[in-house]
Amino acid sequence: MLEGAWKAAPEVERACWRAMAQLAVGLTHAQRGNARGAVALLDRAADGLRRWAGTYPAGVDGLGLAATADRLAREFESTGIAALPDEPVHLRG
Repeated sequence: MLEGAWKAAPEVERACWRAMAQLAVGLTHAQRGNARGAVALLDRAADGLRRWAGTYPAGVDGLGLAATADRLAREFESTGIAALPDEPVHLRG
């Protein structure tokens, strides 16, 4: 779903949607036990969300998502996938 939104979004929004898709793929890597892949995608997602200069589309809490991606990446680096949260990651605050 996020990849479709990214590719269909107006050019000015694509970087933001791409970052959100990277976050989702990072979480998918974590769910599948791939800590290295999860950390790489979560780091890219956090960077992309922080670099976004505009208003986040669809009421998304972009800075909150960036902070969550950073926190999870650091936890996965230090404790592995055992740190995978049971609660969902929310797009809005």
